[in-house]
Amino acid sequence: MLPDLLPSMRYPAKRIHTILVLAWAALAVMAAPAMAQVATQITWRMTTEYPQNNISGIGLTTFAKRVAERTNGFVTVSSAFDNELKISSGEMPRAALDGRIAGGDAFAGALSGLDPVLGLSTLPFLVQSVDVARDANLRARPLYEKALAARGLKLLYVTIWPATGLWSDHPLEGDGDLPKLNLRAYDANSSDVMRAAGANAQFLPMDAALAGLREHRLNAVLTSGDGGAGRKLWDFLPHFTAINYAMPVSIAFVRNDAFAELSEPVQREVLAAAAETEQSQFALLAHRTSENYARMRDNGVRITEPAPPSLLAALRKAATATVTAWQTQAGTDAAAIVEWTKQQ
Repeated sequence: MLPDLLPSMRYPAKRIHTILVLAWAALAVMAAPAMAQVATQITWRMTTEYPQNNISGIGLTTFAKRVAERTNGFVTVSSAFDNELKISSGEMPRAALDGRIAGGDAFAGALSGLDPVLGLSTLPFLVQSVDVARDANLRARPLYEKALAARGLKLLYVTIWPATGLWSDHPLEGDGDLPKLNLRAYDANSSDVMRAAGANAQFLPMDAALAGLREHRLNAVLTSGDGGAGRKLWDFLPHFTAINYAMPVSIAFVRNDAFAELSEPVQREVLAAAAETEQSQFALLAHRTSENYARMRDNGVRITEPAPPSLLAALRKAATATVTAWQTQAGTDAAAIVEWTKQQ
């Protein structure tokens, strides 16, 4: 009897083994989509050379939040602020293409070496109001997109900055003070204008400008109250002259192939998050200048507004040749936007 019983005792064991194998296989199949989703989640490393409380930093923080919300965490942004990665605005396109970052929020003037049109917003004394700045940049947006796309980059959103002024270590009383300035300019065009007006000017990233201030090689900086307050320029430069030089923009972008990796529904959500960020950035402008001025005064900055007439006259005169040269370089579509702003 024993030999007859052994097979019947073995068969249930085989059946149990088979059931267990099938159960494990079923669990693996059920877990596969979840594991695949985790494996394909996207993280974009993005950077700005400005602090998190600066308008550029606020934009990157807002975008990261909106993207995570709209994609249910499928796309996340890992943000680096205050030049933590040692990548200045002008270096960001190359850093993205090299894979060091997915993208960033770059000061547009520093990108004008890629294409002159990206320097539109830093042209001197064209835009004197928030509304004109917004309309001019809406007109220019297709040109910005084309310039970035030609270099493998996808425009996400544009941030308009408060008006640019002059920070200095002494009060500026007129055009006679310009030759006394060893000045940081924020792009090639502003450097040309300031030199034409008599200042000793050079185009420097903000980190290099701060080093120049610490080493007493600079005594003035061209930037907004926002840019200066974020970097506490009052530690070196206790005077701010509101020359309303320009209302520049920074441009947030991501590498084209990083964007192309996303499915079309996810791409739509990312672009919606970018549009929401651009809108909220524009809304900041309504009170940003007054808030900056209050903070500056709290830290001992003396604000001169309006600027001395002879100082403005000298700067405006020096700006003419730079604007004309830019229009020639940037092409007819960009030049038409400049002509439109002059009529506003």
